[in-house]
Amino acid sequence: MFKILPIQSKDEQIMVAKACGAEYREGFFAYSMREADTEELMGFTQFEITSECGYISDIRPVPNLNDFEAMFILGRATMNFIDMCGQHTAKTHASSGDLTLLLSLGFKNTESGELIADMSHMFNGECHHK
Repeated sequence: MFKILPIQSKDEQIMVAKACGAEYREGFFAYSMREADTEELMGFTQFEITSECGYISDIRPVPNLNDFEAMFILGRATMNFIDMCGQHTAKTHASSGDLTLLLSLGFKNTESGELIADMSHMFNGECHHK
């Protein structure tokens, strides 16, 4: 069992980013995923919400964690927050995380190399129309 929580302090975000092999991004939101009983770090996301879209810069597990389902839930929690904030498009790059994970989250490749996810109806129970 695990829990996903927003990271509240800059110092924690720096530490978690480093533990997951990512660069800390000042001003970005971040979520950590931790084992519920031990509080052991499992992974994290860093993202921003702009007037254009939500941008996920990182979705990374700690080294040697191979829990695809947990990382999928972390990704969808991040995307749901972006969607609840009013941005129904998310963007990322293949370098932000595991490409198979990103594609399973609903991102699609574009000619520019960017990955884009249309989150319209993804979280309101109407995604079966897409």
